[in-house]
Formats: sequence, structure tokens, C-alpha cells
Amino acid sequence: MSGQKQDDAEHPVAKSDTGQEWDDPLDELAFRRAEALKQGGEAAIERQHGGGRLTVRERIAALTDAGSFREVGSLAGSGTYDAENRLVSVTPAPYVAGFARIDGRPVALGGEDFTVRGGTTFGSQRRKGGQGGFVEDLAWHYRIPLVNLIDGAGGSVTSIRKRGHSVFPGVHGFERSVSLLGAVPVASAVLGTAAGGPAGRAILSHFSVMVRGRSQIFAAGPPVVKRSLGMEIDKEALGGAAVAVDAAGTIHNAADTEEEAFAQIRRFLSYLPSNVWEAPPVLPADDPADRRDEGLASAVPHKRTQPYDMRKLLKLVIDRDSGFEICPTNGKPLITLLARLGGRPVGIVANNPMVYGGAMDAAAARKQVHFMELCDTFHLPIVFFVDVPGFMVGEKAEREGTLREGMRAVFAAGRLKVPTLTLVIRKCYGMAGMATCNKNDIDLKLAWPSAEWGSLPVQGGVAAAFARDIRAAPDPAAREREIEAEFAAYASPFRSAEAFAVEEIIDPRETRPVLCEFVELAERRQRIELGPRLRGGVQP
Repeated sequence: MSGQKQDDAEHPVAKSDTGQEWDDPLDELAFRRAEALKQGGEAAIERQHGGGRLTVRERIAALTDAGSFREVGSLAGSGTYDAENRLVSVTPAPYVAGFARIDGRPVALGGEDFTVRGGTTFGSQRRKGGQGGFVEDLAWHYRIPLVNLIDGAGGSVTSIRKRGHSVFPGVHGFERSVSLLGAVPVASAVLGTAAGGPAGRAILSHFSVMVRGRSQIFAAGPPVVKRSLGMEIDKEALGGAAVAVDAAGTIHNAADTEEEAFAQIRRFLSYLPSNVWEAPPVLPADDPADRRDEGLASAVPHKRTQPYDMRKLLKLVIDRDSGFEICPTNGKPLITLLARLGGRPVGIVANNPMVYGGAMDAAAARKQVHFMELCDTFHLPIVFFVDVPGFMVGEKAEREGTLREGMRAVFAAGRLKVPTLTLVIRKCYGMAGMATCNKNDIDLKLAWPSAEWGSLPVQGGVAAAFARDIRAAPDPAAREREIEAEFAAYASPFRSAEAFAVEEIIDPRETRPVLCEFVELAERRQRIELGPRLRGGVQP
């Protein structure tokens, strides 16, 4: 980049009084590398630390295996030269990228360097990062996971002056970002304020995480909101974790520190293969597959309307300490969990009776669709732990489009290619219940003795179907109870088992052994079905 001059206002880096010349090119190389490591200078690094944030190089070191980072593009930047064309200093490009290892596996990773021009786009012929950048090409061509460390607002209006014209949207598009989602795991950490292109890349991820109180994400920041809507709002209120994670589900998870965010990324990647042409990694399991936990026998209350802790139930079934929840604070009527059974990765979709009785609302439906697509892409079998009374009802649910979002979940479940198993813990009613089954697969349905199902519950269904009979009775309440008792007998899961309308009813304590056997069979089935694709012989 020897022909580029440095703008002092935009690149506040200390300069020597005179330029330098080198007899040995290796000395110049060492100087340029040392300049890159200075990033935006001591003052800029202090400001970054003062805001409670690490620099991009510190982030890479904290995320990856020690000493494994191999930087690509370390010399990219803007050189400053004296009147005799001798190098005075170098301002590095505001993006650091390369490849490294996480738990021994290679990954491509990169992130904006906020200490240099606030991490804004670097105007070179080829981008190191950002949409269409080298780091995305690296992940694509070498079929390795991509990790985005996002801390920048993307382009700047000042670029119009430099080019002399404005560019049409899509010149630097998301084509590569989109294609990566069908090829390799993509994880993004939002570690500062993200808007524009960086915000878009955070969304185009299989997993995203941000830091509470330290990072924000939005389509456009407070100045644009004020200009467009006349509204005064700060960054945290506009796009902090309370909005982006808890309320909107724009970002999947939140962390209290950057280090915790990196730990979540490492955990997420540990369940997935490096690409769609490999099988998920199987780990040694020190938790016996035939373990029968007595606590499962009493996990569901006798009173059918009493809630219980589904997360506690799941912990009694999966390999000990193997669960990693996606979107724990959004779409709360549903739990989506990566876990292991017998050391094999599995996706778990479980209704949460502690919220709305487990009824599916719009946010839960969107959450389920994303999670099922994740599992389907990377060959993780899915187990549904079902306790769903149906779609959420009422004016609020209708305004949120619950029916449309819920039917999207039904649609997505019916298109799954991975093996699926439906385990009904308690309720399974209506169209929401359909979203827990895949009729195009073997449609294997198991149930606990506490299970009940149908188009709608007997209790509400009787009141609707026999309204005239009940009103005409001398004691309407007694007549309603009488009819309900009659139909409750037909609703017994054992009656369904007699008709083979449910494949098996199991003792709750048998759940782990049964599921471990299923997941082992599922792995074998997928290796047969995918055949040469999992051996690297076929690629789309």
C-alpha cells in the first residue's frame, strides 16, 4: 500500500521525524509487522480497555488455542512516507484475520480493529473481512468453521468523498455469507456497537452472542433514528442485549463478559462437524448409557395443569453437563438445547410448561424453526420432549402472527432429513403438536404414561361440542364433568397404544437408555444415507 497517504485526523498514529531505509528486506518486514501490532496506538488501545473491551488481537488470543493463530494480511494498511518516499510509519488495516485452532480443530476467524478508524471499512482492492472478504473465502474453500468477532459499524459516509460517487447496495453483498450457512458452522460475537454490514453478518450466523452492557446491534444507530423519526434514544436502549437477545431474538445468547462469550462459541462449535461433509464429533462418554434416574418417575405432577421444571427433567436424561442452550431468554415457552447422549451430539426441542403452559407463541415458533434447520444442516438427530397444549391464543397472539409462525414450524418439521424422535411427556395438542413430528420420516412416537393428546384437550373440547346438552341439563356443571369423565377414558395413552397409534409407552426411568440407543442408530443411519458425502466424496 506504498502509494497511499495517511490522513492524520483519521489515523492518529505516532510518526518518526524522518523516514527509514533498509538494506535487508527482513528488517523492513520486521518493522512493518511491529507497526501492525501497535494497532491504533497506545491512546486508542487505552480507550478500548477503558470501555471494558479487549482489542481484536486480545480477543483472538482468548478464543483460540495458544499460539495457533496464523495471520493473513498482517501488512495491509496505509503507509506514511516522507518527501524522499521513505517509510515513516504504517497504520494497519482496521481488520485482523487468519486461521487458528479451537480445541484442536482449524477455524477461519477475523474481526474489526476498533482502535483503527473505529473498525470502519478499509478501502483496498480486496477486503480482509466483511461481506465478500478474504476470511469468508478462507472458510468456504477450506471447509472450516468461520468465527466473526464484530466490533465496527461497517462503511462510512466519508467513503463517498474518496470514491467521488455513491455505490449501489449489493456491490459488496452477502452472497458468500449466505452460501457459508449451508457449508460450515458460522458463529459471531458482537463485542461493540454493530450496525450496517457487520450487523447483517451477525444475523447471518448459525450462532451469535453479545455482551450485556458492552455491545449493541441495530440496523441504524441513534443519529439515524433521530434524523428519521425525531426520537432521542441511546445505544443500549436501542440495541442492547435486553432488546436484541431477550425481546427480539435478533442475537441468540448473551454473556456477561467477552471471555464468557468466547467460551460459548467454543461450546457451540464442539457439537458440530467442521463442515456439512463430515459427521458430528463423538466424544467418549463417562455417563452410562443405561443409567436410569429415579427422579424421572416423579418429574411430572399428577395435576395436569401444574407446571414443572423441564430443564431439570432434561438434565436427568442427557449426558451429565453436556447441555448448551440456544436462545434461553427469547421464545421462553420452548427450550432448544444442544446436548450429547452416549457421547453423540443431538438437538433437543422441549416445551416449557413454566411459561404459558408450554403453548407455542410466535417467538417460540421462530426459535424452533432456526434450531431445527441448524440440526438438519449439520446432521444432528432431533428429539422432541413434548408438552404443548397448542398454539398461544388471544388477541396478542393473533397480532404477533402466531398462527403463521407456528405453521412455519410445522412446515420445517415436515422437511427434516435428520432422524427425529417424538417423546410425549404430557400434552400434545393441535397443530402445535404437529410441529413435533415428521410424517415424512419413520414418525417414531414414544410417550410416558402421563401423556395425553388430540386435536384439542377433552376439557375444552367437551364444553364446545356439547354446549347445548350441558346448558339443558338440570346441573350443567355436573353434566359437563360427566361427559369429560367419559371422554377421558378414551383419551388414555394406553388406548392409543392398543391401536398402535403411538408406537410405545415407556417407563420414564427408561428414557435415557432408549434415547441413547436411538441416537446410536441415527448416527449409523446417517452414515449409510449420506455415504460418500460424509467421506468427502460428494459436494454440492
